[in-house]
Amino acid sequence: MVAAISRAVTANTWQNAMNSLIRKVWVSVTHRSGSPSGSGSISNPNPVSEYDRFLQMMYIQTSSTGDFDRIPIDIFMQILKILGPRESARLRAVCKSWKFSVSDNRLWIYFLQNQPEPWDAVYFAEAHLRSGWPLRAFPAQMHDLSFMHIYGQRVEVPGAIIIDGGSGYCKYGWSKYSSPSGRSATFLEFGNIESPMSSRLRHFFSTICSRMQVKTSTQPIVVSLPLCHYDDTESAKGSRRQLKDAIYSTLFDMNVPAVCAISQATLALFAARRISGIVVNVGFHQTSVVPILHGKVMHKVGVEVVGMGALKLTGFLRDRMQQNNIHFDSLYTVRTLKENLCYVALDYEAELSKDTQASFAVSSDSWFSLSKERFQTGEILFQPRMAGVQAMGLHQAVALCMDHCHDAELTADDNWYKTVVLAGGSACLPGLAARLEKELYGLLPISISSGIRVIPPPYGTDSAWFGAKLVSNQKERCKADELDRYDARIRLSTLEILFKFSSISWYLDHPACNGPVNDITSAFIGC
Repeated sequence: MVAAISRAVTANTWQNAMNSLIRKVWVSVTHRSGSPSGSGSISNPNPVSEYDRFLQMMYIQTSSTGDFDRIPIDIFMQILKILGPRESARLRAVCKSWKFSVSDNRLWIYFLQNQPEPWDAVYFAEAHLRSGWPLRAFPAQMHDLSFMHIYGQRVEVPGAIIIDGGSGYCKYGWSKYSSPSGRSATFLEFGNIESPMSSRLRHFFSTICSRMQVKTSTQPIVVSLPLCHYDDTESAKGSRRQLKDAIYSTLFDMNVPAVCAISQATLALFAARRISGIVVNVGFHQTSVVPILHGKVMHKVGVEVVGMGALKLTGFLRDRMQQNNIHFDSLYTVRTLKENLCYVALDYEAELSKDTQASFAVSSDSWFSLSKERFQTGEILFQPRMAGVQAMGLHQAVALCMDHCHDAELTADDNWYKTVVLAGGSACLPGLAARLEKELYGLLPISISSGIRVIPPPYGTDSAWFGAKLVSNQKERCKADELDRYDARIRLSTLEILFKFSSISWYLDHPACNGPVNDITSAFIGC
């Protein structure tokens, strides 16, 4: 009896609270002009027709929720938005009609749009990456996705540690954060270079985890692989595989539950919301031009390499400053000036006749003024001979890569390689994207150049890190009929699974894998 009275009081209190809330929302909505959703509405990718709205109203009116039956659907949706995702999900259990309304994609898109992660990033990841390898040529359509289910899965996905191991510097941090939390030398340059790779890797990863104050056994790790061993030869394939295996072996020996190793170029492409295109990565020592189709690096098409990287740009500016008797204390000063004063001229010859002098304070008492050095530094990417390097220019390397992609005829649609995404710190030089695009249009025939678009680094120097963030927020579900995509083997009484996803490979070493093969769905797998 006491329990029944308690339930009745609780239900009555809840209904009174809801009645109060409904009155507030009704007053708010009825005073708005125009759209009933007002400024709090979201852009609706799938507008509902008047007929569909009528069906929804009829469906709700057939429920048995007393006074709530008379709530207009637009008012009800406003109530759900005020209640928030957790309380809205609970209302699905009230009756079938409320379950129907709460599951509306528009509501959960609204909730996703109010999350810290940008909505376009969420939609790209769910439409393109969720299905796993091979990536779809045509992404999942909006109406094929359940955003309520997606919201729930993204909340459940554990935070991963992201380690963007570039060719010169490494960025690391939590996938749940908006940016990397720290930077260090990359694992290729870390420690004593004469030590075995396994020792250097263990020292490197231990140092990162120590700085982040995290136990390696508690979090999955996403590692970006620096661009190296570019050829399609068996030797190059073996070297790439050896580097991946060394990373996996080291991290599993450190009891990391799941590891994902991904090509840095692929991650930079994902950060630009693309799965196909050409990534131009201006690395520390050299620049790589990498064709990627549906998330897979096309080594057989050919990765072009130019022996001109960030270090050469900084060295060139240092030499010019010394020639002009501009004194500085360290290479750090030169690099800071390069990042803050240098740019790429759209027309180099015309720029020579302009007054381009500008100043920058590296510290409170150190002001530096540069003139022609500002655009001459970036010009060596297009004219390497200015720096004494015998190599083709960046535009020539990209044009050659596009020509190879065109001749390969990998797909019926030749537009896949016409999107060029810049990556790397020195690729952030203002004017580089516009200059490269201009040069490509002038160098290539119309049949290839038509539609070319060059995109600056979408997240500056951290583009690959943000690409890894997109991947780490996915939770792929294994299916028994897809086991032919896995290379399973026993390791220390635990099933270790290699999930092949283009340049992405998730390894699992998880207690949930101790059971039968089809029980691995409980383990964390990211795609």
